[in-house]
Amino acid sequence: MNNGIQAVFLDRDGTIGGSDKIEYPGEFKLFQYTKEVIKTCKSNNIFVFSFTNQPGISRGEAEENDFIVELSNFGFDDVYLCPHHHTHGCHCRKPATGMLEKASRDHNLDLSKCAVFGDRWTDILAAKAASCTAILVRTGSGKAAWEDNHLSLVIQPDFVADTLKEGITWLLEYSSIKT
Repeated sequence: MNNGIQAVFLDRDGTIGGSDKIEYPGEFKLFQYTKEVIKTCKSNNIFVFSFTNQPGISRGEAEENDFIVELSNFGFDDVYLCPHHHTHGCHCRKPATGMLEKASRDHNLDLSKCAVFGDRWTDILAAKAASCTAILVRTGSGKAAWEDNHLSLVIQPDFVADTLKEGITWLLEYSSIKT
């Protein structure tokens, strides 16, 4: 049973693979459990979307299509990507909610029945601003993000998981998202 969950949004770097460093397509490696997590979600009729800031595209260091192809090949149902630098003031760059709102329109989602997984506080802020369940993973930058923010910020994740796999297990078995 999926507890009424319509979709999960998974950050790329540090959440589904890689590290806390920038790794472009061709260099990026998934964590060993990520494909299993994607299959588990899909077998529970939950959409799985990519949700990633990639400012290297705006700096000419990478091509947007390379990210889209890579993420689609990992099994994502759709790819939501912000190619802008943080100084551009766009509506899509996390912690803004533009990518979540676009997915909601594209797939007729109630964002309060969706969950966001990420390793940075910007993922958590975007999730909460869009009424999604927010799960911080301690991979990538997640451990440092937790240590730097959990005592000082009002906005907090709904759950903190050591890995994406642990977070998905919590979401499917224990979360309070209801239909």
